[in-house]
Amino acid sequence: MQNNNSIRQMLAISLLIFSGFKSQAQQATIPLADIQIKAAVLAAPAEKRAGVTVLGYNQKGEFVQLRKGTNELICLADDPNQKGFSASCYHKDLEPFMKRGRELRKAGKNSQEIFDTREKEAKSGKLIMPKKSAALYVYTASDENFDAATGQVKEGYLRYVVYVPYATAETTGLPLKPDAPSMPWIMHPGTHGAHIMINPPLPAKTKE
Repeated sequence: MQNNNSIRQMLAISLLIFSGFKSQAQQATIPLADIQIKAAVLAAPAEKRAGVTVLGYNQKGEFVQLRKGTNELICLADDPNQKGFSASCYHKDLEPFMKRGRELRKAGKNSQEIFDTREKEAKSGKLIMPKKSAALYVYTASDENFDAATGQVKEGYLRYVVYVPYATAETTGLPLKPDAPSMPWIMHPGTHGAHIMINPPLPAKTKE
């Protein structure tokens, strides 16, 4: 039962992250750009952080580029209008996919509508997906473990995703659900959004 609940939790979080955008239904204080950047890059591998491009929010609440990078990763800063802390970094080849998700989310589409639209557009060639595998890193923490004034994050949780468009369980040898903590598994097999999920065990005090 605990394993099934954990899977459902990860699926819900993944749908939100893979849409590439979190709604802005509330107003909140927006951290300075350098603070957003400091926290956002924590989602990236340490050796990549200095060169990533960072997208976040200006003081008007607009989603903008905060820093132009020099390597292949793009990081999204935490949305200050959402509960908790969540930053993500992904390979630049995923940007058309992520950007389209942000556009559709802003237009009021739900997760299923976003998936269906991107599936149709990817098949038609309108939406360009990576030709090879591409990584996504997601770093989250609770409100009390994120200091918006300094950009410091404590007790964060990092999960890993590798996009492999149109891959299946048969072409990868991966299961459709994990049998054990940290076991890689494939989600949305056979679609434009096929990806490998790798979820380390949650910290003991956050487990159900």
